[in-house]
Amino acid sequence: MLVIALWAVFTFNQLIRRRNRVDEGWAQIDVELTRRYELVPQLVEAVRGYAGHEESVFSRVAYARAAAVAAPGAAEHDLADTRLTDALRSLLAVSEAYPDLKSSEQFQALQDALVHTEDRIAYARGYYNALVVEYESTRLTFPSKLVAGLLSFPPRRSFEADVTSRAVVGVALRGDEPAPRT
Repeated sequence: MLVIALWAVFTFNQLIRRRNRVDEGWAQIDVELTRRYELVPQLVEAVRGYAGHEESVFSRVAYARAAAVAAPGAAEHDLADTRLTDALRSLLAVSEAYPDLKSSEQFQALQDALVHTEDRIAYARGYYNALVVEYESTRLTFPSKLVAGLLSFPPRRSFEADVTSRAVVGVALRGDEPAPRT
């Protein structure tokens, strides 16, 4: 009986540690997403200075950003992130029509910051997803499943990017480099 009690305590503690690591991993994604969300209005304003008549694109980006900021968890962020990426793709497509904008130092700096932030989001997403797999593997395997079920350890969902939305990271806006088509 003592062995079973010790095993249950050990398993409980292991589940707690892994759940906390998943929460920590999500916090890192949240930091990077916040950085991205803070760049978006600056990028919109830089494009607006050159293409002020593109209000529908600006509105779409603003709406997508607001929805992404308000998304409460990984599942909601999946959809919101995809919509924001699609809206940014539209914004960057508008910028292609304005050579002066593409050569603007401010726009280039914002584009570089966005690409760097997208890379950091991808890294944080990978780290988080690995932690979710570790937690879920522990939570769902027997005999740990008994403790997880009795003590209500909820499932966690991976944070996946829409594969078609990844093209925004590689958008080239300098010189003669063509923008990738998706």
